[in-house]
Parts: sequence; C-alpha cells; structure tokens
Amino acid sequence: MDQSLVKISKFLSKVLRHEPEMIGLTLDAQGWTDIDELLLKAAGHRQRISRDLLDRIVSENEKQRFAISPDGLRIRANQGHSVSVDLALESQQPPELLYHGTPTPFVDSIRKQGLIKGKRHHVHLSPDTDTAKKVGERRGKAVILTVQANAMFQAGFEFYCSENGVWLTDHVPPQFIEFDR
Repeated sequence: MDQSLVKISKFLSKVLRHEPEMIGLTLDAQGWTDIDELLLKAAGHRQRISRDLLDRIVSENEKQRFAISPDGLRIRANQGHSVSVDLALESQQPPELLYHGTPTPFVDSIRKQGLIKGKRHHVHLSPDTDTAKKVGERRGKAVILTVQANAMFQAGFEFYCSENGVWLTDHVPPQFIEFDR
C-alpha cells in the first residue's frame, strides 16, 4: 500500500478503533458506523476520502483491519478497539499454538504478568510466527512468544477469532507462554 493510503488507513484506525468523537462520529454497539457519514465527517477534518478510495483501503490493507457490512453501507474496525464495542464474536477453540510478537523491553514484564490487554478489549494473538514478528517489530526488535492456546482453552479461557484471523483473549498467564523464540 502506498504512503498516502497508509496515512488514511492510520486515520481510519484512530477514528474507528479509538477516537470516533475526534470527528464527531458515533459507533453502534458492534462498532459499525455509516460510511457516508464517515466520509463526510472525515472531509470536515481535512481527510478527503472517496468511496472508491475507502473500498481500496479496506480490500488492500494487508492486515485486513476493516470490514464493510454485507449491504455496503457501514464500516467497522475488525479488532483493536479501545472504545467500548461488542464485535459479537463467538467463543471458539483455538489452534494448539498461537504467537505474540513483542518488543524486547516488554519481555520481563510479560514473564511476571503474562500478556495483558491494557486499554484494548483483548490480547491479540497471531496464527503464525511471521505475522507475530511483523507486529512485534513495529516498536523495535521483536521477541516471538509461543502461547499454549489449546491448553488455555482446556483450562477454561475463552478465545475469539476476528474476521481477519487475529485471535483474541482476555489475558494470557505466564505459565501458558514459551519465551524461547
């Protein structure tokens, strides 16, 4: 994705995941908002986005951060919200292993507390090490943690899989994390 699309994608992430009020936008309980209203309010904040450009960003975003409703009238972020939304995801059994990429300075804290969701709704886990590495490298050298996801599930932890394949859970205690990658 070229740099101008990346800039708009970051703007959309901020508005659809964290600060809809920044442009006077309202998200419904599941995080959806009207596309026409989004485009109009974005333009009022010097972010001119055509419907064609929005569709391109949604389809070309390698992380598939956004979803357009089946009727084509609404949009939402697939996960990563810090605002209150219910994505209406069904709890499901995860694969045996999932992965989490994190910058090296966070490892000591994770050894003590496990993976915590912080201001987000869930801890995000990747289905493969390559994706986890990309996520972890956003803020420096990445360490890839292996999460014993199925063992957690068997112990009663709930997992959800978002539309773009990111696995979500509330907390990963340290005893379910392998730190040797």
